[in-house]
Amino acid sequence: MTITLETLKANWGGHIPGLMGARHNYAVLCPLLEREGELHLLFEVRAKSLRSQPGEVCFPGGRREPGEDAVRCALRETEEELSLPARCVEILGLTDFIHNQAGFILQPVLGRIDPAGLSLLRPSPDEVAEVFTVPLSFFQTHTPAVYSYELTPEVPGDFPYEDVGIPETYSWRSGQVVVPVWNYEGHAIWGMTARIVRSLVEENR
Repeated sequence: MTITLETLKANWGGHIPGLMGARHNYAVLCPLLEREGELHLLFEVRAKSLRSQPGEVCFPGGRREPGEDAVRCALRETEEELSLPARCVEILGLTDFIHNQAGFILQPVLGRIDPAGLSLLRPSPDEVAEVFTVPLSFFQTHTPAVYSYELTPEVPGDFPYEDVGIPETYSWRSGQVVVPVWNYEGHAIWGMTARIVRSLVEENR
């Protein structure tokens, strides 16, 4: 197919920019609820029978389906995992997304669960081992332990340095992944989930 100005306009004219090269898109709901006059975040513990990340603490969510935006995905996944209807969640907004080094985008959606919704909450045993809540004030008053690891480029031995005009001593850029960890009453809140929480807390200081 010949590329023309018309085909470029057709393909990109109404395009909503995303992240180049991202293979998949995911969304999670960051569920807020009020207890004794204080805001809490609700977390899940993933079932031990799951193939991916069994037993880890997370927010409800999953992979976006074709044509589905982040909010619809987060609400659908929350209903599947917790039996919490979308009508019981007030969407407050979207936070900054995370680009994972594995090549996917994770979009957090901030939502408030109304009291009626809490009474309907029934975790799916196939996906969720338990749920628990943590006061937002805990994250404000407790600094997480922070760890990091390097993403070091491994350049193939047959890379055409001469063809692209750079020396074999070229300084390839590396990356770094920061891993915050909070411990709350026997639960480790870490990784991307902790990064989302830290962003929520830091934006409101």
